[in-house]
Amino acid sequence: MVTMRAGPGQAGVVGRLLHEFNTEFGSPTPSAEDFAARFGMLLVGDDVLVLLSGSTAAPTGFAFLTLRPTPYGDGPLAQLEELYVRPGQRGRGIGTELLLDAIEHVRARGSEEMHINVDEIDEDTRRFYERHGFTNIQPGEDYRMLCYLREF
Repeated sequence: MVTMRAGPGQAGVVGRLLHEFNTEFGSPTPSAEDFAARFGMLLVGDDVLVLLSGSTAAPTGFAFLTLRPTPYGDGPLAQLEELYVRPGQRGRGIGTELLLDAIEHVRARGSEEMHINVDEIDEDTRRFYERHGFTNIQPGEDYRMLCYLREF
């Protein structure tokens, strides 16, 4: 399996995948077209990284990361925003490949750590990340992810 870095030309593919991800899990979501337009702008910069698995004609999944400056290290802090493998493609190592390739990409940029938020009740996902060396840094054995929001 091989992953490829998405550029602005793949914004439509990335937009469709993110829309599928949100729809599958019942999350409110913009349209695939709205996502595509936004990714068309985001993928121009160097603070967003999207990796695709499969091909642009038949993508199997994607990893979406943001990178931001931090005073705690010389390189950017990496945040894994989304990791998605299409339902019919799961269990084939695609998620692992996307994650490991994402780690290599951000390490090459000087990142010293990667963050990911995982819902407390999503035990399968928690086990996946723990298997790949991620550690829960929230107090207690179990935790509830809290996210505060203010819309403008």
